[in-house]
Amino acid sequence: MVCAIITFFIDFSILFLLLYDYTIRYVRPYLSIPIAEWSIFIMEIERKFLIKQLPKNIEQYPCRHIEQGYLCTSPVVRIRKQDNDYFLTYKSDGLMSREEYNLPLSAEGYAHLRPKADGRIITKKRYCIPFKNYTIELDIFENDLAPLILAEVEFPSEDEANAFIPPEWFADDVTYSGKYHNSYMSRHGYSKE
Repeated sequence: MVCAIITFFIDFSILFLLLYDYTIRYVRPYLSIPIAEWSIFIMEIERKFLIKQLPKNIEQYPCRHIEQGYLCTSPVVRIRKQDNDYFLTYKSDGLMSREEYNLPLSAEGYAHLRPKADGRIITKKRYCIPFKNYTIELDIFENDLAPLILAEVEFPSEDEANAFIPPEWFADDVTYSGKYHNSYMSRHGYSKE
């Protein structure tokens, strides 16, 4: 047991150092803020749902235009353009809960990395809809991933995530289906079951 724990920490440390080294060598020139100001790590806890119908008056909610590509899908290394902001993100394995590291990119950095993305570049509109103490991120996919629409809700804890009661316009909970991860769809597409 002790050996397994030590091995895990060594493997994680090596992975982090490799990502850090890659970032310093190849991405740092394109970052928009100094390394000392990076907000490195969060635990992403979210559930995903298909929806039955769009909520009424969806145009009243803030909408972001997102374009993203994947430099790697295992582990996930993603680049994203969100309106006029750019990010490089690392995500660990997992379905409902996983570690996430976000680094800001410049527009030039995004443009440099975009052609290196594997698979399709995903484009979508994201509506941010308040619901109780949460924000529903409603993603309407475009191009060959249309007509897929997914709703994601992030939580501060797994207990809150498990206790969440979705609104009536939500359909199936697809949190534990990896085929609804954007990283999976970037390589394999989407097909309605």
